[in-house]
Amino acid sequence: MRQLIAGNWKMNGTSASLAEIEAVCEMVAGDPPNCDVLICPPATLIAQAAWKAKGRIAIGGQNCRAEISGAFTGDISAEMLKDAGASAVIVGHSERRQYHGETDAIVGQKAKAAWRAGLTAIVCIGESEQQRLNGHALHTCGNQINESVPDGMTAAATVIAYEPIWAIGTGRTPTNGEIAEVHDHIRACLTKRFGSEGQKARILYGGSLKPSNAAEILRLSNVGGGLIGGASLKASDFGAILKASSRNP
Repeated sequence: MRQLIAGNWKMNGTSASLAEIEAVCEMVAGDPPNCDVLICPPATLIAQAAWKAKGRIAIGGQNCRAEISGAFTGDISAEMLKDAGASAVIVGHSERRQYHGETDAIVGQKAKAAWRAGLTAIVCIGESEQQRLNGHALHTCGNQINESVPDGMTAAATVIAYEPIWAIGTGRTPTNGEIAEVHDHIRACLTKRFGSEGQKARILYGGSLKPSNAAEILRLSNVGGGLIGGASLKASDFGAILKASSRNP
């Protein structure tokens, strides 16, 4: 399974930041990594980023609304992202769930919208620190998969991103054993529900993934790549993670 290394810029970046995308593109062209590469900049940069990338890497969005169009001031549809040059969109990130009250049902509708527009849906799941401490991490992730991933999922159009909420942007990382345990559980849930498509779907790890720990994490059981936050903002850091992925068998 070819890994996917996806960068989530979150609310960071202006047109000057496109130089980092150009630098990543040059790295990929000069020394092609053995992984797929995606960067999800703010919506204001998607069209420019897609033009800059020229197909050397993929460009994605960070969120979409479920509807095709309508009176939803400030929102963006999956079709708009596609039109701007995106090939994927992140849905259900914990920050969207926390700050915008997005439920599993809403996330599922957004995933359907992504498929409708021809985008890959990167569906985020993950437990809080309290859920982890209470021993509910696996149960929480299983429930989120059941409610956030719609029927009809295909591995070609869907990626699952496991991000323990307590590790996002904190510098804290679960142990390798904890990461592998959750990824194996996610694989089992996907396979039980979707059969061969569930077996093939890529499961990314996110949560303080950086150059210093990428190589060991990306080698763990059922880790099909990474969803990178802060380390994706600098081409040098992101490139180091791409190389770490390429070294995996």
